[in-house]
Amino acid sequence: MTSGAEHRDLVPFPAAAQTLEASGLTLDLVVRLTLKSLHFAGELSGTDLARRLGLEFPVIAPALDLLKREQQVAIAGGGIVGGASYRYRITEAGRVRAALFLESSHYAGVAPVPLADYQRYMTAYHAAASSAVTRDDVRAAFSDLVVSDRVIDRVGPAVNTGHSLFVYGPPGNGKTVMSLAIHTLLEGEIAIPSAIEVEGHIIRVFDPVKHQPVAEDNQAESLAAASSVDRRWVRCRRPLVTLGAELTLESLDLRHDSATGLYHAPVQAVANGGVLVIDDFGRQRCSPVDLLNRWIVPLESRIDFLTLPTGQSFELPFTALIVFATNLQPSTLVDEALLRRIPYKVLAQSPSADEFRQIFRNCCRRQDVVCDDAVLDELLDDFYRPRGIALRGCHPRDLIAQVLSLADYLGEPRRVTSPLLQSVCAGYFLEEAESAPSYA
Repeated sequence: MTSGAEHRDLVPFPAAAQTLEASGLTLDLVVRLTLKSLHFAGELSGTDLARRLGLEFPVIAPALDLLKREQQVAIAGGGIVGGASYRYRITEAGRVRAALFLESSHYAGVAPVPLADYQRYMTAYHAAASSAVTRDDVRAAFSDLVVSDRVIDRVGPAVNTGHSLFVYGPPGNGKTVMSLAIHTLLEGEIAIPSAIEVEGHIIRVFDPVKHQPVAEDNQAESLAAASSVDRRWVRCRRPLVTLGAELTLESLDLRHDSATGLYHAPVQAVANGGVLVIDDFGRQRCSPVDLLNRWIVPLESRIDFLTLPTGQSFELPFTALIVFATNLQPSTLVDEALLRRIPYKVLAQSPSADEFRQIFRNCCRRQDVVCDDAVLDELLDDFYRPRGIALRGCHPRDLIAQVLSLADYLGEPRRVTSPLLQSVCAGYFLEEAESAPSYA
C-alpha cells in the first residue's frame, strides 16, 4: 500500500472547504443531508456528523443552527469547546421533515461535489496526465507477453496522447491481456468524488467495486491529511474498468434508481482518468455502430453530454483511455468514418513458430516446470503441422495447465513430457466428427 508521504498527485488533491460558501453547496442541500443523517443515526456529535458528510464542521454549522431554530434538532449534551463537541439529536418534527426529504432521495451519505469543481479538477488532471511513456516502459508493462516492436510502438503513443485504441486479431493472441497491461503504464493517483451535484440532483461517481482506494499506512499522517483534504473525494489508483458482452447503451447514460432517487454515473465517467476496456467489441447487447455513434463526439472533444430527466443537459469530462478489443474483423463492425475516431489500431497477430516456442518457455518458467526443446519441437512437427492448427498465444498457457493437472491426477512428476502433452492436445483441440456408420 502507498503511505501518505508517497502519494503521487498529478494535480493537488482538493483541499477541504472551511465555509459553506467555499464548499460550493447550498444551505438547503446541507440541511437535507444533515437531517437525513441524524434520522438514521438518531444522535451524533458535531464532529461525527461532519465526518459522515465529508465536510468540516464550520461548513455544516449554518445548517445545524437553522435546524435548531426550527426545533428539528436539539442539543443533547457534549463538551464545552464549541459546537463540534456538542451532541445533536433529531426531534420528532425533524423526523417528519426528514421523511419528506427521503421520499425524493434516500441518499444520506457523503456530501456531493459541485459539477463545476469536478469539471475543473478533471480538466486539470487530464492536462497533467499526458504521460511520457517510453518504449522501455511499454516493454516492461508487456514483459509477460511476446510482442513485436511494431505493437509496442503503437501502444506507447496512444497512451501518451490519451487517444482511443483498437486492438484486434484472431482469438487467443493476448488482446485482453494487452488491454489490461496498458493500465500499468498510467502513473499517479486520482481523486474520485463520492458524488457530484447537478442542479440539485445527486449523481454517484465513486464505485467501490470499480475504484481502488489508496490506503493510508501511517495513522498520524492520515489524521493530519484528513484535516487538510476534502473528504468528499476518495484518493484512488487510476481506474481500470472492463466491460464485455453485458454492455448496453443504457450503461453509457445516467442511470436513475427510482427506489432511492439516486443517479449513477455512466461507465465512461467511472473510468475517467484511467482505462476503459470494451472487451469482445462487437458482441455487446448493443450494436457497435450504435455504441460508437453515442461516443463519436466525446472521443474527439473529450466532453460527454448527459441529460437529466428534466431535459436539462450538462457536460461531463470524457478522459478515459478507451481500448476496444475484438477478434472480429473491424471492417465488418463499423464503417471507415467511425473507425477514424479510433486513431490507434494494433493487430494482435498469431505468433510465429519461434515466438510460440518463446511463449511456451515463458509459461513453463512461470510454472517452475521443465520442458525440453525436443518435446516442444515434437509438438509442432507431429501435432500442429499435420493437422494445420493455427498457432495461438494462449495455447502454451492452456496446454501446460492441463499437463500439470493430468500429471497430478496420474501421480506423475510435474513436468511437460511428450506423452502427457499428446494426451492433453487430443482433448484440447477439436477432432473431426465421425461419419455415420454404414450397416449395409
